[in-house]
Amino acid sequence: MESIHYVEKIRKFNRYYANVLGKIDQEIYNPSFPLTEARVISEIHYSPGCTATEIREKLGVDRGYMSRILQRFEEEQLILKKQSLEDKRQYALFLTEKGNGVFEELVDRANRGVDKMIQNIPETDLTKLVSSMETIESIYTKEQALHVTVRAFQPGDVGYVAHLHGRYYSQNFQFGKIFEYYVMKGLTEFLCDSEGGALWIAEVNGQIAGSIAITKAEDTVAQLRWFILDEPFQGIGLGKKLMETALRYCVEQNYKHVYLWTVSSLAAARSLYTKYQFVRTEEKPNDEWSGTQMIEERWDLDLTTTP
Repeated sequence: MESIHYVEKIRKFNRYYANVLGKIDQEIYNPSFPLTEARVISEIHYSPGCTATEIREKLGVDRGYMSRILQRFEEEQLILKKQSLEDKRQYALFLTEKGNGVFEELVDRANRGVDKMIQNIPETDLTKLVSSMETIESIYTKEQALHVTVRAFQPGDVGYVAHLHGRYYSQNFQFGKIFEYYVMKGLTEFLCDSEGGALWIAEVNGQIAGSIAITKAEDTVAQLRWFILDEPFQGIGLGKKLMETALRYCVEQNYKHVYLWTVSSLAAARSLYTKYQFVRTEEKPNDEWSGTQMIEERWDLDLTTTP
């Protein structure tokens, strides 16, 4: 019951402050640059070289809408697009001199709008308001203090990758010893012959938090394997870092196609695969690992058509 009380308090505050922000936005942003477009300009200013995908994910903007925004910005010569050296499917975004001028104008309007909003608030209350805002921001940005790295595997890592799989799938899906054997067998084969493949380890503050690998299936076809995140480190964007590392490697190795096998009960992983435009192409029952029937799924990604 106590958690419900917190939820109601937070939702009440959210409803109230959404109205406050709405009034500010109406005064700050003119019809030429509505709120979403202004936020895109701000993101490119503060993160020069960012990609459309990164902005979409941060702001929650629809792919089609983002494409239209960037097309307009290009036509009005507000941005420059430069093809990424790491991934030729992506373009780094930069503001032009004209674009920076628009950003400065937006900042000036924003400053005047906020100043108007707070001009009748006593200084003691204003200090409390800003302090409370800083507290909210610090609580929700603690993960930024985490030191996250993705590195190539080292001696001793492979055993831990098998351990992560065995523990996670036993605790959450009651997979038995045969599954752990299956994982260890594949990892052992990889150690003996890793040509055309690679295994990466994710660390958070020096602690192993997950892994992902690419193995060669055919000359132009790769398989994505051993993708796992330890539960304490889920939800901090680590899966995205690992996935992009693996897909970037596939492009560098001139693979045209990559596929993976998963199980239907892994909702978060399946959501991530969809996000990176993998398509489910096959399913089959499996009762070998847990003693009860589950559904294995194959997901495929054609790297020659992925934007």
